[in-house]
Amino acid sequence: MQGGVRKRGSTWYYYFDLGKIDGKRKKIERKGGNTKKEAEAALRKALREYENCGSIVNESSISTSDYLDYWYKEYVLINCKYNTQLNYKRIIANHIKPILGIYKLKSLTPATLQEFLNKKYINGFSKNTLSGFYGVLSGALRMAVYPYKLIKENPMQYVTMPKYNQIKKDKDDLKVITLEQFNKIINRFPQGSSFYIPLQIAFNTGMRASEVCGLTWDCIDFKKKTIKVEKIIIKKEREWVFGTPKTKSSNRSILIGKTLVNILKHHKKHKIKNKLQYGKYYTDSNFVCTKENGQLVSTDSLKYLSRVVNYELGITFNFHSLRHTHATMLLESGANIKDIQHRLGHSQLSTTMDTYSHITDKLKQDSVDKFESIISTIK
Repeated sequence: MQGGVRKRGSTWYYYFDLGKIDGKRKKIERKGGNTKKEAEAALRKALREYENCGSIVNESSISTSDYLDYWYKEYVLINCKYNTQLNYKRIIANHIKPILGIYKLKSLTPATLQEFLNKKYINGFSKNTLSGFYGVLSGALRMAVYPYKLIKENPMQYVTMPKYNQIKKDKDDLKVITLEQFNKIINRFPQGSSFYIPLQIAFNTGMRASEVCGLTWDCIDFKKKTIKVEKIIIKKEREWVFGTPKTKSSNRSILIGKTLVNILKHHKKHKIKNKLQYGKYYTDSNFVCTKENGQLVSTDSLKYLSRVVNYELGITFNFHSLRHTHATMLLESGANIKDIQHRLGHSQLSTTMDTYSHITDKLKQDSVDKFESIISTIK
């Protein structure tokens, strides 16, 4: 591409030819500075930006650290959910930058990236955590190829995840509790307690903690006996705000039984009494899970609940245990696995099957036993 500089009056200008556009030759001319040297520098910069379609990053000098900052700002902050933003920020700041940040982006090799993941594996990081590292690097470097055009090839395409021993989850791994243990927990946090309603909702529906705490009264249809899951609560800095559910499939309508319907109806009436009792000191909101004074029961509050259950009651438990317990009880009772997938909000049936493989294996054996009992009558 041709270009040059020239002086008009006391000012230097640069120009370059754009070629033919709509059959006519076009060129750009801009003010370059007060000296010929300044104009020539401005010309070189303009040509570079034009050829790179206005890219603001310098391919020849950008470091991995600077590129990750750019990717985070231009992609993650715009396209990802808040919790994902926080997770990516931690991964980049605490793990990727300290080891890979000093390298130039274009000098990253599959060997360097493989070594990074292998060392994390040797240091005992879980498969889930390592998958996070792999996902951030793959996504960021893929976009460095296109649309940013900073490197010609994504080196992560040649990197593999270290192999973990595939051990099937059993009930203890999933922290499934018994009905007797649930009743023990309810006796510790009875009706009127801040945790009674969250416990009952999670046990009867399998909803996630953030879904339970984000539930509002307009999402409950007492006539149809359904709960609509369409939002969650997330902590943005120090404030609790609404967010979108984990996946598209997490937006769902869950059919509930009369037990939970009656519990929720009684709770709604009890909230009205509390509001009158507390008067101006009552925190008025549309949340279902609230304390006696109307304040939100958040996912942070549920951590206290788990500590009490573990250390005071001696039950291995976290709030997610109720989700696993709900699914396990349904599977063991012979419920349709597709319906369970929908209740849990899993995007794929394989997720439900893999998570509860210890139960589905038992069901397979039950099917064989039933078939054997049928053919035994023929003999």
